[in-house]
Amino acid sequence: MTERLRVADSLDGVSTAQWNALAGGNPFLRHEFLAALTDTGCASARSGWQPQFLLLERDGALAGAMPLYVKSHSRGEYVFDWAWADAYARHGLEYYPKLLCAVPFTPVTGPRLLAADDAARGALAAAALAAAREFSSLHVLFAPQPEAQLLRDAGMLLRRTVQFHWTNEDYGDFDAFLARMSHQRRKNIRQERRRVRDAGISFRWLQGAQIGERDWEFFHRCYCHTYAAHGSRPYLSLEFFLRIGAAMPEHTLLIVAERRGAPIAAAFDVLGEDVLYGRYWGALEHVPLLHFEACYYQAIEFAIARGLRRFEGGAQGEHKLFRGLLPLATLSAHWLAHPRFASAIEDYLEREAQGIAQYVNELSEHTPFKV
Repeated sequence: MTERLRVADSLDGVSTAQWNALAGGNPFLRHEFLAALTDTGCASARSGWQPQFLLLERDGALAGAMPLYVKSHSRGEYVFDWAWADAYARHGLEYYPKLLCAVPFTPVTGPRLLAADDAARGALAAAALAAAREFSSLHVLFAPQPEAQLLRDAGMLLRRTVQFHWTNEDYGDFDAFLARMSHQRRKNIRQERRRVRDAGISFRWLQGAQIGERDWEFFHRCYCHTYAAHGSRPYLSLEFFLRIGAAMPEHTLLIVAERRGAPIAAAFDVLGEDVLYGRYWGALEHVPLLHFEACYYQAIEFAIARGLRRFEGGAQGEHKLFRGLLPLATLSAHWLAHPRFASAIEDYLEREAQGIAQYVNELSEHTPFKV
């Protein structure tokens, strides 16, 4: 058997079928999703996400892969290391460029060492660490626990962060979900939903081929408007959304909010095999509580209607707890070339992990469900 490791700056020429066979059904790791990010320029050297896909080939067939990027900043990652970069700068050291393994702009857990077997996963981890010696550091974000443990055994430091996920306990409908909640939380959610209905807002679920070009254009306008309202620039282009809408329609869902038949807001979610991922949202005008309805309550209703096991609401936001999404610790792995900084950050991560555990315990004491 002939084995070869190589680096590619795009997925052109990489077999879609072979890559997707390694991705394990995760829509964000699909060839089509990652290629759309790079081909449209959303994740590119110009945007600070220079692709360096690590490929392991056996007898010419793809046996392993890592979505690696050379980063010139820390935007779009959701595992924050700005303080580390500042500390480097204060000591006259360069933190950027760094090497990152992640799905750009996407804080969801999923495989990062895409591989046919454990040997291939180990080879990928070793090759990524070897490549990282040309940079300040290597970061593998939102890895599943077995991969995180493998990376720890390879010499990386583990970091814990918190997300909020909703779990379907075989609910027959949204009212059955509410019945599990405490009286006060149930009352609050019903009041919030009633206020949105009383504002004349109704919703349409558009899935896959039901989403036309005009729908994507409307969603992108909402998305850009909301970013602008917060003084930010959006990461993703209309071309990207059109691309994935055409290439992987079975994974796309738009929840469109309308008033008297005219659309005013939309949320974009991604469908996995048994999970719904909340991703982006935008509105052309402010309606109180519309964000919670479009991004959480409608998504939970959709998940119940489709029999999905989980809805991932993304990173940050204790407000999600009060709406039925519970805290979950997620893992990332980090390696730093500078030995003194590596030691200091190891100490920091140990203290941070204790704080994260305490934070999750405190949140769990405020569960919205009946106890």
